[in-house]
Amino acid sequence: MPEDGLPNGLPAGLRERLRACLGPKGMVEEADDIAPHLSDWRGLYHGRTPCVLRPASTAELSAVVALCHAAGVAMVPQGGNTSMSGGSVPDGSGRQVVVSLGRMNRLRALDPVDMTMTVEAGMVVRRVQELAAEAGCQFPLAFGGDGTAMVGGMLSTNAGGNTTVRYGNARELTLGLEVVLPDGQVIDALRQLRKDNTGYALRQLFIGAEGTLGFITAAVLRLFPPVRDKALALCAVQEPEAALALFRRFRDRDETALRAFEYISGSAMRLVLEGIEGASLPLASPAPHYVLIDLAASRPQAGLRELLEGVLEEALEAGEVADAVIAESEAQRQAIWRLREEAPEAQRRAGASVKSDVSVPVSRVPELIRRCFEAMPAIVPGAEPVAIGHLGDGNIHMNLQQPAHLSAEAFMAHGEAVMNAVNEITGALGGSFSAEHGVGRIKVKTLAKWRGGAELETMRRIRAALDPAGLMNPDVLFAPAPRR
Repeated sequence: MPEDGLPNGLPAGLRERLRACLGPKGMVEEADDIAPHLSDWRGLYHGRTPCVLRPASTAELSAVVALCHAAGVAMVPQGGNTSMSGGSVPDGSGRQVVVSLGRMNRLRALDPVDMTMTVEAGMVVRRVQELAAEAGCQFPLAFGGDGTAMVGGMLSTNAGGNTTVRYGNARELTLGLEVVLPDGQVIDALRQLRKDNTGYALRQLFIGAEGTLGFITAAVLRLFPPVRDKALALCAVQEPEAALALFRRFRDRDETALRAFEYISGSAMRLVLEGIEGASLPLASPAPHYVLIDLAASRPQAGLRELLEGVLEEALEAGEVADAVIAESEAQRQAIWRLREEAPEAQRRAGASVKSDVSVPVSRVPELIRRCFEAMPAIVPGAEPVAIGHLGDGNIHMNLQQPAHLSAEAFMAHGEAVMNAVNEITGALGGSFSAEHGVGRIKVKTLAKWRGGAELETMRRIRAALDPAGLMNPDVLFAPAPRR
């Protein structure tokens, strides 16, 4: 019997009642099968759980949530378990059950006239993209983990990604939700309406709440016409200010053509070229900074190639761009995007890294890059700043890479100081310490510091109203409650 006196970590009789609700495929109890659910993607958090619950429908989920609620058992929602902030794994007590929504992965409806699709929370985001394309539409949200991340996690963290500059975050792409509340009640608000002013927009409470207010089980997502013309370029620039100037040129010429405007530091590019098989730089020589420009239009022959060439010619003449290459084929396009998308993996292969996910007003991005690149190595001499991000929406992932002369453990001992320095600069520039990865468990103290007073108290009141027992993802967003 565990130290807490509970048989198998659960109150007496609860395991049998859960099994009866879920059936043989709905409950994972073997240690080897549970193990993948206990660690986060970055390997920062490792927990314990008596079992993993895998409901196959909203009705099953509602039933097991009601049982756990009545028994006072905490629940940790989990989708693809790709959280960058440790928000999807249990703690070490062995008392929290993991509720995995991977079996709830059905397409409920797709309407190419209304341009909506209704999908369950366990559907992988890339599958959403594929189904939309098969219907002659597009679901535009795209990010590095979309081949693993699920819709529920995408919405619970209000995912952003590469196309936010054009389409917005997950919040802007969602019209309706179905949610199982912490006591098992179901909110069915799967409405396809663009206009619906009937009281509070409850869906906005659950999007970005990181599983602390209930389980998102299904969503009505907005679709868009497919891309029929596109153009892409990779540019070398000497200064962050030049990258911003280039963004302004494209925005001022045709803001609707910009689908992505990505920043890559020279250090990040070097790690990709050294650590990712088949990666190659399509420019004449390395540069201190790079930008990737992706243009797209739903109109065929929209003249995007001409637009791209024209703006780049102006920028070259103005000295803002040192070199540029335009993709001439789909293979070249994918190869250039790979230089951006593989940067996180290249950093992982190169050793440990302290990661930040911050945002500032777009106009302050160059200052953010300059100040962080000066501050971070001062804390860990010899460590190299590595930055990538979505310059078009002000979100830069400001990281520091482990130097060769320090072990990973010795380097990561400076992690909090590095993150504090980045956050201090970000705050001074009017920014946010968490742009798209959420607060999770890793940034709980920072939330309390940055969002104190009436703002934090309002969040606590909302949570207390919906989950007074504190059973939903109890260690996420706010400081953990004392153990009973």
